[in-house]
Amino acid sequence: MIIPVLDLKNREAVSGKSGKRETYKPLETVFHKSSSPQEIAKSLSDAGAVRMYIADLDAIENGKSNFDVVNEVNKHVSVMLDSGASNAFEVEKALEVADKVIIATETLKDMDDLNSIFHNLDRNRLIISIDIKEGKIFSKNLNIDLEDFTEKIKELNPPEVILLDISKVGTETGVNEELIKKFLKIPSSLIIGGGITSSDIKKLEGIGINKFLVGSALHNGKLPLKV
Repeated sequence: MIIPVLDLKNREAVSGKSGKRETYKPLETVFHKSSSPQEIAKSLSDAGAVRMYIADLDAIENGKSNFDVVNEVNKHVSVMLDSGASNAFEVEKALEVADKVIIATETLKDMDDLNSIFHNLDRNRLIISIDIKEGKIFSKNLNIDLEDFTEKIKELNPPEVILLDISKVGTETGVNEELIKKFLKIPSSLIIGGGITSSDIKKLEGIGINKFLVGSALHNGKLPLKV
């Protein structure tokens, strides 16, 4: 399953590379002539998309949000939302506008918050995102290595885990297969993102992975929604 990616900023869909958000510009997509998130979502739904990954960059970066836009998109296609939520209260607010909420290592403040989120909220609507940069966990706050965090995931056992290589976002240069193989033993269903190509999808399906976050390659028409 290809899960389309939309980044939102100032109520608009935007695009960029390698997580350098200051350089992001309005998204140009084969799915609509505008960069309207709602119109793009309608078109993707018509094309067969059943889920969508949304990163609310305003919420992640400056505490503002595009929750009204996310709520509208969620009426067309099921949204899994990264809004930088890092505690149970913030996750609960995000769940008011999206079907599922992503707790990302980039913005998670401490492990106690992660425990609280999973002990107090519906785990079936929670997704952990392991954000990777240069082969290591990327986080603004946590000081934890990949091995220890993997053990924590096994303990919490979320239904789904995203493995997102931020340095490869928007590059279409292929995934880090060796890194991915390290996570094949966790019980959660893996969702892979960052630089994915059609050949990556074929290889990863061969080892049991069938969920992929795709942004640039989908929006520029190089990779079809159905492969």
